[in-house]
Amino acid sequence: MLTAADFIPNPYTSTIENGNFEWSAPSNIALVKYWGKKDNQIPANPSVSFTLNNCKTITKLAFSKKEAQENFSFDLLFEGKPKEDFKPKIQKFLERVEVYLPFLKEYHFTIDTQNTFPHSSGIASSASGMAALAMNFMSLERKLNPEMTDEYFYRKASFLARLGSGSACRSVKGNVVVWGNQENIEGSTDLFGVEFPYTIHENFKNYQDTILLVDKGEKQVSSTIGHDLMHNHPYAERRFTQAHENLDKLIAIFESGNLDEFIKVVESEALTLHAMMMTSMPYFILMKPNTLQIINAIWKFRNETKIPVCFTLDAGANVHVLYPENVSEKVLQFIQDELVVFCQNSQYICDKIGSGAIAL
Repeated sequence: MLTAADFIPNPYTSTIENGNFEWSAPSNIALVKYWGKKDNQIPANPSVSFTLNNCKTITKLAFSKKEAQENFSFDLLFEGKPKEDFKPKIQKFLERVEVYLPFLKEYHFTIDTQNTFPHSSGIASSASGMAALAMNFMSLERKLNPEMTDEYFYRKASFLARLGSGSACRSVKGNVVVWGNQENIEGSTDLFGVEFPYTIHENFKNYQDTILLVDKGEKQVSSTIGHDLMHNHPYAERRFTQAHENLDKLIAIFESGNLDEFIKVVESEALTLHAMMMTSMPYFILMKPNTLQIINAIWKFRNETKIPVCFTLDAGANVHVLYPENVSEKVLQFIQDELVVFCQNSQYICDKIGSGAIAL
């Protein structure tokens, strides 16, 4: 069984003075939600997600050897302009991963990052951003250790991304990724995300995700605070058990292609996440009135048409509308006719299942 210590490298065999890499990494949407964590970004329960395709972060890492090696040295650009308020998060990330990437203080880095979706759209960019950064650092480590295997490269990238943002470990690979130790899923681990190892029915190939931007404001409660609220939560233990149960259900659902059962699990998970926030202390309601309008409209439409469209939510007000590719035309028409009116500035993003991080 791998442990974190397995990602501490032996002395490097090669050297490199300077260079640059560029990676894109996508966002992801959890079907079984990760909510609550232990020390060192270890999840309190396992999760499974669809890796997205269009919502992604593109990060370029330039590096050059420096003289003094006491401190981390980096410049951070967002869409080409200095972004000071992102720097503390990167500093904290470097501190967390230094033991696994001992070369970090030897270089000055310029991290130039941009998103394919609007930064203030209310779509979490921490998962895609940390995954893209981890891929770049691993590309540099591979130059220092050319014997590195592909398997180790991707596992360690996911492991590092997790230390920046938990769900980022699910953005390294596609299409369906499991993170967290689950008895019935071979190879699953709390340390990094793994590709779902079993059969996935044709119904779930190229699944669509249209993200309705209900509220593009800053998050009402940070993920870190939200996760912390699961400590001493009156329903936490039952919730963690439920996540394992739902992940087990999805193994059979992915194999059979049963969309009705898929919808039950996914919508129940979304509502449970919000129920946990409503019943924590302090408590939060992260949905907006328009979130509920959209959910009710989806239920009515599904009931009347029997089209297998469903919703999921992150820890916010935006709604992810999930549906198989073969009903795209009808669902998009429904979104335009009935749901866009509930989106801020009528904005929504069309996305679908994707394949993970890509070197550019």
